[in-house]
Amino acid sequence: MLRRLLRVVLALVALAFLGYGLATNWDSTTAALAGIPAWAMAGALLAVLAGQFCMLLAWREVLAGLGSPLPVRVAGRIMFVGQLGKYIPGSVWAYAAMMDLGRDHGSPPRRTFACISLALVINLGVALTVAAALLAGQPAIRQAWYILLLIPVIVVCLHPKVLTWGLNLVLRLARKEPLDSVLPGRTVVVAVAWTVLGWLVYGLHAYLLAGRWDLYLVATGAYAFAWATGLLTFVVPAGVGVREGALVLVLGPILGTGAAIAVAVLSRVAFTLADVIAAGIAWLLGRQASSSAVVYAAQNGAGSTDLTPEANASGSS
Repeated sequence: MLRRLLRVVLALVALAFLGYGLATNWDSTTAALAGIPAWAMAGALLAVLAGQFCMLLAWREVLAGLGSPLPVRVAGRIMFVGQLGKYIPGSVWAYAAMMDLGRDHGSPPRRTFACISLALVINLGVALTVAAALLAGQPAIRQAWYILLLIPVIVVCLHPKVLTWGLNLVLRLARKEPLDSVLPGRTVVVAVAWTVLGWLVYGLHAYLLAGRWDLYLVATGAYAFAWATGLLTFVVPAGVGVREGALVLVLGPILGTGAAIAVAVLSRVAFTLADVIAAGIAWLLGRQASSSAVVYAAQNGAGSTDLTPEANASGSS
């Protein structure tokens, strides 16, 4: 109870700082918001949705490599619907929801847990690398150089044997059965490739909102840096406030504080809307595919002996 209260307080503090920045730059921020055309806002939303689809393909690749190959529609239902739990204070809700949905479609909870963890490590590593590569020389990166020290650590951790060892250690601590196979190296390469593409597409949304045609690389790096900062501040639900502050820190000296705040606010709106839209679409499409998900997994070697009777029953309903 105390930990949950602390997370809520920290989220409110982060939002308070964002609100203070918005209030002190109200005129310039509202002027910047008014100056962003509707087509740019629509384009930003589409870019976020396209980026999310790339991340889904990376996530699905990892899950298949662990032994549960699923159709895109089913994987989307597990990932997009389940990740709405990230908006709830606490670090377990998204995991719990995705593991429960995965079990409904034939993926054992420990396998879904491993997939979520691996995809998160890959995503963080790629985001930090993109930020370091595209923001070299920017003041924000020089000030946060210590965060970039995580890059070589993550690169080492992406080796399939290291990944498997680390996950099995976590599973043993959680008193769950270890993974029954090592994640193939090809799976890691493909997942990283989809994740890189996803970040390059995500960058389009910040680029469109910034309204500066020469800022694609900086905007992409800025959002990658902001997302990674928000993720590492794991006590705040979905990085609310922290991500916006980091985005303003990078874009403020280039666009002006008011315009940077406008980009940060609209970026959050675009991602929130995209999360809801993606979850809605995935839920509808996933329901249509649910009757064949376990059959599909069995035909592609998903390890049917690892499924519980409950999973088989729910997956065929």
